[in-house]
Amino acid sequence: YYGPPQVPATSAEPARPYAPTVIQNSANPARSDLATTPVTRPGEGGATVQPLYARPGATPGQFELYTRPPPAPGQFEAFVAQALGRPLPRFGASLILSGGRGFATGPTTTVPPDYRLNPGDELLIGVTGSVEADLRLVIDAEGRIFVPRIGPITVAGLRYGDLSDALSRRFAEQFRKARVSVIIGRLHGLTVYVTGYAVSPGAYTVSSLSTLVDAVLAAGGPSAAGSFRSIQLRRGGQPVADLDLYDLLLRGDKTRDAVLQNEDVLYVAPAGPEVAVSGAVNSEAIYEAKAGETLGDVIRFAGGFNSLADESRLIVSRLADLDRAGSQQLDFAVAKRFPAERGDIVRVLSLAGVARPLERQAILATIEGEVDHAGRYYLAPGSTLADLLAKAGGLTSGAYVFGTELDRVSVKAQQQASFDKAIGDLELSAAALPLSTPGGTAEKAASATARSQAALAVVDRLKQHKPDGRLVLSLEPEARALPGSLALEDHDRIIVPPRPKTVGVFGAVYQPGSFLFGPATRLGAYLRLAGGPRKIADKGDVFVVRANGAVLSSQQDRGLRDRPALPGDVIFVPVRTSRGTFEKLLDVATLVYQFGIGALAIKAIGG
Repeated sequence: YYGPPQVPATSAEPARPYAPTVIQNSANPARSDLATTPVTRPGEGGATVQPLYARPGATPGQFELYTRPPPAPGQFEAFVAQALGRPLPRFGASLILSGGRGFATGPTTTVPPDYRLNPGDELLIGVTGSVEADLRLVIDAEGRIFVPRIGPITVAGLRYGDLSDALSRRFAEQFRKARVSVIIGRLHGLTVYVTGYAVSPGAYTVSSLSTLVDAVLAAGGPSAAGSFRSIQLRRGGQPVADLDLYDLLLRGDKTRDAVLQNEDVLYVAPAGPEVAVSGAVNSEAIYEAKAGETLGDVIRFAGGFNSLADESRLIVSRLADLDRAGSQQLDFAVAKRFPAERGDIVRVLSLAGVARPLERQAILATIEGEVDHAGRYYLAPGSTLADLLAKAGGLTSGAYVFGTELDRVSVKAQQQASFDKAIGDLELSAAALPLSTPGGTAEKAASATARSQAALAVVDRLKQHKPDGRLVLSLEPEARALPGSLALEDHDRIIVPPRPKTVGVFGAVYQPGSFLFGPATRLGAYLRLAGGPRKIADKGDVFVVRANGAVLSSQQDRGLRDRPALPGDVIFVPVRTSRGTFEKLLDVATLVYQFGIGALAIKAIGG
């Protein structure tokens, strides 16, 4: 346990936890236990090694370090995390954990003119003119400073803004034309006591400029059971102020943030009723409600609704309804009058991410390539491809309709889900390969491990490939028109290419490349132009990707070589391997990356 830190009485900076250091833990991103790392403290002139406490950071694989352990979450925080499926912080916790940045009084803080001088303050006095002197004087316990050849001068209780004039008058009594300047060199320290439900209650030495907020932050702020809404200041046994930190956090109002005096006592009251607010609000968090406050007030604490909130549907879960009706759905006009109760969970639903019927969706579609007026067009719900072509002025004479590419957001999402599942299955199989290898020599085991590592490396490369969402159109190679009745969806992108002039042949051939397309030429002729398959080629696993995105495989069609070639065809001849799936991955991954062939080509892997 590391108790409340203390600073010397001459220090102008109150003790506090220092700001977090974010570090990367690539070996074990989930680890968040006690760590040790060098930390440079302000003003100490070097690095000191000390234990730091860690908690998971906002970015996976990172965690934040603090000089004291973060407050343990309360029971309501755990209850909310279970109900929502994710943790929700208490409002104000980020201010406390960050070490009170921006609120603690630093050693270079400018002393305001209204500051009243106290015993222990150090004054730097400069005198020029008929006499010259540089004096460094400390106000004694009786509130006086002693100036040579002048005597004692009482300054305690005097405004700092009036000090220069007061000293000039006293010097003028002894010296003619003496000019006096004075600044405060160092402020004396105060001892205050933080009690109640603070993270680290105890005695603290703080600057005489410190306020109630500074002392609370020095003590780590309210604990999980402590209140952010009631921090009481008691002086000489009498209440002086009751600070609501929400005034500061939500409105920037520090008018109730009283300046501390020696022997002040701060009491952090127990937390009041807590309400969780999640969903379409500007600041999701757990908020504390005072008596008489409503759910409308709590949503106001959360910054109000964001731009996508559905104000007609708020889901309110109350502790009293757990064994009865469950959650209630309320309109905001009704909910804002509901008294806030302890344990409430308010979910503000969002209008985003909800698919609407196609006949109600306005359409913004893009058409490019061989059309008279390529561009983006806004169309009414229910519009078809024919409507878009009419706006774009129709196809040009050079359009290769068969090769038209239609990219669709909904298709891309479906492809990505299937792609992720396939990659996950491959990754699991590759990782388990050494385990599934039957017993044998050490060489066989090492070979299985090497194959597994190679396969995992290829899977990692494939993970970076993203499906393009291409929808393969059922068109004849000599088609002259697009399917005009095809219903469009929002964000559709249509690319009408010019007629290609080549056929590509790649892989295990003697001369890979692109060859000029000739009418009535078969696929086998282009293989011969490329020198034919090499000895290492797998002749039974050749596949072709057509300009419309379709894939033809020799495993599906043994007469593939005798099929007529089409402009834009890409023929790929893989290397013959031991017929394992992982050995084929590298060939297909290479094709995907070098030539941009879509995810449809991956189905040729397994045969």
